[in-house]
Amino acid sequence: MTNKPDASGPDTSRTAPDGPERVERAQVIALVDDDRNILTTVSIALQAEGFATRVYYDGAAALPALLDNPPDLVVCDIKMPRMDGFDLLNRLRETSELPVIFLTSKDDEADEATGLAMGADDYIAKPFSQRLLIARIRAILRRGDVARRAAARPTDEPAEPLPDVIRRGRLMMDPARHHVEWTGQPVSLTVTEFLILEALAMRPGVVRSRSSLMDAAYHDDVFVDDRTIDSHIKRLRRKFKLVDQQFGAIDTLYGAGYSFAEP
Repeated sequence: MTNKPDASGPDTSRTAPDGPERVERAQVIALVDDDRNILTTVSIALQAEGFATRVYYDGAAALPALLDNPPDLVVCDIKMPRMDGFDLLNRLRETSELPVIFLTSKDDEADEATGLAMGADDYIAKPFSQRLLIARIRAILRRGDVARRAAARPTDEPAEPLPDVIRRGRLMMDPARHHVEWTGQPVSLTVTEFLILEALAMRPGVVRSRSSLMDAAYHDDVFVDDRTIDSHIKRLRRKFKLVDQQFGAIDTLYGAGYSFAEP
């Protein structure tokens, strides 16, 4: 691992050793935050999981580096000096589909909706579990790998099966594109919300316990309590009611869990 201090912060990306054997490149995660303690602790946690990291102390320093030498994914704070996270994402989206996770102390649904509408891939509020952040990073990178393999495949090569599009009445979910529609209107969901809804929609009418929804939405043995799942369900309902005030496809069976009622 090399450390090359620069104006933006230390580059902690890993360089594969020379030799006859090909060494797989570590996936690179760029961290953009004006809180240096968070940059340090998250960078150490990611490196322990096999990622390489680059750190930047604000959006203005990060933007040229992200465009000139794109990482695999960006974890970005919203409230930063010189250029905030929204401005950084907006500039990135002019030319790039680089995956972005917002990491912020703002627990405001308006900020979440704005970020997702602008093209962010997920939104995690501080204080946060590092294991949860790593699980979300892995989920987004896996989704991107599927799409890239499909796009790069020769036309005469048999296609690798993509996840089936899920259609349940007025609901349409496309796991390969992480796209959701209700009555033809797009609904912006975080990765966690998407996975919870997918688990419910796969088996309409079947009550899924909170623990089974945790297993579907959180990987790598990330622990969350029941209230976290309840909060995600409330946010899912609110988002769908923005496009359909009569939305009622997620049922609650008190003491047991939730189910999807196919309309």
